[in-house]
Amino acid sequence: MGEEWLVPEELPRALVDVLGAYLARQRWYAGQGQPAQVAVAGSARVASGVPAQGRLLWAVVEAGASRYQVLVAERPSAEAAERLRGHDEALMGSDRRVTWYDAVVDSEMAVAFLRAASGGEQDAHRARPLTVEQSNTSVVFDDRLILKLFRRLSGGANPDVEVTTALAETGFAHVAAPLVRWQRDGTDLAFGQQFLAGGTDGWALALTSLRDLYGSCSSGGPCEPAASGGDFAAEATRLGQVTADMHIAMAEAYGTSDSLAGEWEEFVTALERQAGELAPDLAVDGHPLFQRLQEVAAVGPSVRVHGDYHLGQVMRTDTGWYVLDFEGEPNRPLEQRLVPTSVFKDVSGMLRSLRYAPQFALRERAEGELAVLEPPARAWQDRNCQAFLLGYYERDGIGELLPSPPEDREAVRVAFELDKAMYELGYERAYRPDWASIPEAALARLLSEPVEVLTALPGRLEGDPGDDEAADVEETDH
Repeated sequence: MGEEWLVPEELPRALVDVLGAYLARQRWYAGQGQPAQVAVAGSARVASGVPAQGRLLWAVVEAGASRYQVLVAERPSAEAAERLRGHDEALMGSDRRVTWYDAVVDSEMAVAFLRAASGGEQDAHRARPLTVEQSNTSVVFDDRLILKLFRRLSGGANPDVEVTTALAETGFAHVAAPLVRWQRDGTDLAFGQQFLAGGTDGWALALTSLRDLYGSCSSGGPCEPAASGGDFAAEATRLGQVTADMHIAMAEAYGTSDSLAGEWEEFVTALERQAGELAPDLAVDGHPLFQRLQEVAAVGPSVRVHGDYHLGQVMRTDTGWYVLDFEGEPNRPLEQRLVPTSVFKDVSGMLRSLRYAPQFALRERAEGELAVLEPPARAWQDRNCQAFLLGYYERDGIGELLPSPPEDREAVRVAFELDKAMYELGYERAYRPDWASIPEAALARLLSEPVEVLTALPGRLEGDPGDDEAADVEETDH
């Protein structure tokens, strides 16, 4: 944002007094209850392009140990009431004749902010906020550009902005093109990208495939994933290829190291200890696996990774798969998310997502159907995990980022899948206890299956979608 677009200005005292109550109502607020005190760390007024009879204010405020970015629209109260209709959570407060509210719900104010954040390089006719995020707020402009306003500020470069920009600079074609980056004092405050109009996230596509399969089974139709109309394997193969391309681009942008090699023994020991804490009845069964993991001779290079890779973080459009949101696992400290590691951290995340989806879809079905549907559910997850790995392993150049020999490669993959399953179990027990049975079943499989079964190399798919179709990814996605 060009400094000429901002004029330093203190927030009205009456506005500061109501910010605590406003913060407490927001999804992105990290505290519990209303903060006892809110301090303004910096504030300004957008100086140009703001609608008449209104002001657009920006501020960074401190509440407890956290810092937040707020964008405030100020309008005459009668006009503000119209803008706030259906957005009660956006109201901040009033003082005599004016009302303050979150500017992202006001299309004219949001457009004015876009102009300012881009230094006048971007403009739009209309804006609409999205409401699904926990720690940010995104606004779509003209179905052309999506601007993410970072709410919880940690200081410094935001990982999503940094990695997306770096990947785009390598020529990696599967991130939405960066269009706006607004920083102050080295901290990323807003980031705008190409809006992927008409895209569908991978989780929704997987559930559609599974619903088609389950519906076919229940009605007496084909009950094999390869024979159902919604077979997902071709998409899983393409997704594996794009994931490999992402890791190759990460290595080009950030380089590689051998940091994991020096930490591998400690990593495996920590896995075994955590398994004993989370699933003590199963931990003894896992002794052969942990012994095999300690015998791994080469764990492969360490590289910067996505860090929170699953079906909800990828989107399919008419031009191929796109990867979203490089901020990493939100429950891990930022410094941990930035540490280079094995590419199998991302691979295992996607594999676990492909195993989660069938269990999620089963919960939508009647209990009496489960005996019929559980075998095709297992077949679906095995088929698509296999397809994803085949697409990943067969990509030119990915071998340089993998452990060698292949037996060690698969052992490292299993270690990271186990790590992810235990992370899921801790999360589900804390936030969704009814879902804990899904990662518990994953732990039972990983700890009790024979090691040679877990580490078997993926073979060709039965009912393979075909080499010609797989080759289409070169024309469609690049």
